[in-house]
Amino acid sequence: MTMLETRPPVAPGERAPDFSLPAIDRPETTISLADYRGRSPLFLALLIGLWCPFCRRAIAQMSATESRLKAAGVESLGVVATTPENARLYFKFRPTKLRLAADPELTIHRAYGLPKPAPTPEFMKSLETTRINPYGELPEPRPIMEVAQAVAKADGYVENQTDKTEMERQWPQLKGQFLIDRDGIVRWANVECATEGPAGVGKFPSPEEILAAARALKT
Repeated sequence: MTMLETRPPVAPGERAPDFSLPAIDRPETTISLADYRGRSPLFLALLIGLWCPFCRRAIAQMSATESRLKAAGVESLGVVATTPENARLYFKFRPTKLRLAADPELTIHRAYGLPKPAPTPEFMKSLETTRINPYGELPEPRPIMEVAQAVAKADGYVENQTDKTEMERQWPQLKGQFLIDRDGIVRWANVECATEGPAGVGKFPSPEEILAAARALKT
């Protein structure tokens, strides 16, 4: 895939870029990396807008794993690329205990070097021909866009105007996850499509993979 110019993704051993973003669950407050430094390691997931069905699934997966990570001494934070108001409306009807921050302008994605593929003819063709089944719930792998539509239909999600505007601005930004130790150093990283190309679209690390990385912090 051809990528629009950006810095390389933050890799293990590098210092995690600082950030301070609006908290979704607590209006008029912010969440920063400094909140965790010296106190707790952090599992940080950088998502795009709520228009993305794979991101909505990732939030649900993080919510299910959050308590297990906390038991291992690791806090969790998801960054959603939508306005705080749009996020609060969504989570009013789909509440979660997961800590979430809002970053509609994708500033943290750029700081952490997450790629944004160029929508070349080759890339667009790959969306039509690459078959995926990221959650194993389909009878067989299907083209990427068909899977996105199937997940959205299963979720019963109806996009609003904010979603549509953010999709036009953000697509096809990739996502990523980082495990940051209490000193602010990245110890583990996963960038969407980094190893599998388009076949990696929509995949989120398994709870076992994340917990194994968390346990490795103590060794």
